[in-house]
Amino acid sequence: MESRAAAIHAQTAGDRILLLEHPPLYTAGTSAKAADLLDSATFPVFESGRGGEYTYHGPGQRVVYPSIDLKRRGRDVRAYVEDLERWIIAALNDFGVQGELRCGRIGVWVDTPQGEAKIAAIGVRVRRWVTMHGLAINVSPHLDHFRGIVPCGLPYPVTSLSALGIEVPLDDIDAALRRHSPF
Repeated sequence: MESRAAAIHAQTAGDRILLLEHPPLYTAGTSAKAADLLDSATFPVFESGRGGEYTYHGPGQRVVYPSIDLKRRGRDVRAYVEDLERWIIAALNDFGVQGELRCGRIGVWVDTPQGEAKIAAIGVRVRRWVTMHGLAINVSPHLDHFRGIVPCGLPYPVTSLSALGIEVPLDDIDAALRRHSPF
């Protein structure tokens, strides 16, 4: 990611979006608080350099790393994050899920019978106007793996498409992301 961002900045490579799935792990963003890491023994913990706090990545979660040159997109990090949020909402809509934004909270949220829950997280880093890191959509991860952290430092539950009763292969999520990509 670092080398690609440097190449994009040097104009020797173009924008790229990686779609991947991590093994189970926790990542700490630059605002992570030690008290929000509840279990450091179950999964490895990585300092990521991205914005945000702690998050979980693992099987059943689509992680998306856009490497985008923001110099060509108005040098507006907030607008970029909003593009990511709208992108996720459009992709989720393809599966009948109404993703929503919450004032003052980054990410995408859904209403569940138990109340609101986060279905997608965003944590980015921008260096020399090139983006790194990105977003994670909970498709069918083990939600109990989130118990080792306070996700994004917020006292709200996380959910997934699977927990909402929607079974979707990651390939279908990828296709929806491609259809709705703003990049």
